[in-house]
Amino acid sequence: MNQFDAGAESLQGNVLAVASDESLVSSAKAGMHLAFAELCRRHSKRTLHVIRRIIQSKEDAEDALQESLLKAFTHLNAFDGRSKFSTWLTRIAINTALMMVRKKRSHPESSFDDDVLPHLQRPDPALDPERHFLARERDLKLREAVRCLPPLLRETIEIRYSQENSLIEVAARTRASLAATKTRLARARRSLLRWLSEHEGLYRRVSQPRARSTWL
Repeated sequence: MNQFDAGAESLQGNVLAVASDESLVSSAKAGMHLAFAELCRRHSKRTLHVIRRIIQSKEDAEDALQESLLKAFTHLNAFDGRSKFSTWLTRIAINTALMMVRKKRSHPESSFDDDVLPHLQRPDPALDPERHFLARERDLKLREAVRCLPPLLRETIEIRYSQENSLIEVAARTRASLAATKTRLARARRSLLRWLSEHEGLYRRVSQPRARSTWL
């Protein structure tokens, strides 16, 4: 990245920091993942506080937060704006945390929420064509992010989600302990969110037509 690009992205970041949640949601739906990253930055602390009321373990609560943010990203087009984004995200987080608690009680070896990756490439058929396309683009980008993970993290998250295996099955297939498998999944989710934020500029430059350059 050259100095001009760095300055432009810094300016864009400053603009996003003062934008309303409604504006950020609209931008994120249109494919600007930096806007979604700003929403995450803005609401993660409060959301984690809510999760900690349900999950006492700090580590498990942080896992639930990362899972909730990925769910919000994947299903962003389902947010219709009738409530605040923070309310919608909090509802996702509460459901995720409760599900983790229930699963941990019934299956101590598994503490993760509903699968995210198996639902990719299956956008809501009720979406209009443009929103359907944007949802598909977002899913493809998330899959690209998975492909860019380090081999060990990629293998772990693909076995867990794409192949719908339990945590204990993932540990057995990767010859790792349950604790190590859980740590790898948490690292993979954090890496996915970070990758999506860092590659926003790249995707926008590649995906937009070059009829006229705005850089000249």
